[in-house]
Amino acid sequence: MKQTDQNRGGGSVSRRRRKPRDSRPSEYAPRWQQRLHEIIFEADTPEGKAFDVALLISIAASVIVVMLETVPALYARYGQLFLLVEWAFTILFTIEYVLRLIAVRRSIMYALSFYGLVDLLAVLPTYLGLIFPAGHYLMVVRALRLLRVFRVFKLGEYLEEADLLLRALIASRRKISVFLLTVLMLVVIIGTSIYVIEGPQYGFTDIPTSMYWAIVTLTTVGYGDLAPATPLGKALASLVMLIGYSIIAVPTGIVSAELARTARLPVTTQSCPNCGREDHDSDATYCKFCGAELNPN
Repeated sequence: MKQTDQNRGGGSVSRRRRKPRDSRPSEYAPRWQQRLHEIIFEADTPEGKAFDVALLISIAASVIVVMLETVPALYARYGQLFLLVEWAFTILFTIEYVLRLIAVRRSIMYALSFYGLVDLLAVLPTYLGLIFPAGHYLMVVRALRLLRVFRVFKLGEYLEEADLLLRALIASRRKISVFLLTVLMLVVIIGTSIYVIEGPQYGFTDIPTSMYWAIVTLTTVGYGDLAPATPLGKALASLVMLIGYSIIAVPTGIVSAELARTARLPVTTQSCPNCGREDHDSDATYCKFCGAELNPN
């Protein structure tokens, strides 16, 4: 019986010492994969920074080419050149996207991350242009990739401010949702009222059109395509305009209060070698998304 207890005790010790599954997957990555990750994802090394700077220049150049292509005089003269340059950038970004997937062990996690989706959207428009001719103009989404400039040039202060703003917006999402629901109800009431007051003879042909006018007036945009003509309608429009000015301050106050309440947490430019995700705390040792060690070497 005693021996059985010892065996049980030994078994429990063995279970306690068993290594957690996938606790440090980045340690088992091949050396070439680690090196590829350092160059593509990290800006701490000269090679990595050179790669990112060249990438940012290419992104900016590709966006400029797309904008210049929309100028009729330039397109008539350099249209063929623009097409060749677009395909050259697309092939370059496609290779870079594939290399990013190879450089991380869990490529699906990177592909579904924010930067992963942006990287994918940067190459899709050109291929979609083969089916939908106007689709290649969506390549301006590549400009979102310029957000990497904060990580490349170590602008940590900007990363901290962006993280602070994001956390404040997330914390105030319920208040903003209630506010938007209230505004929507107000738009329905105002749109219905102006439809009853003015009617189709003054351009308010239906309630959805009247709600469009209510939104334009409540947000103080005032396109002027619809305007009340009756005294009662003008009085309602004046009231809606005044309400619009007071409403503008509400979401500003909500976000400002959350900004004052949210603590500032320093962030790092470190990228996870396992999933490629960023936005880790400055003192983090392991990835908060997948649990891999951030810097196994």
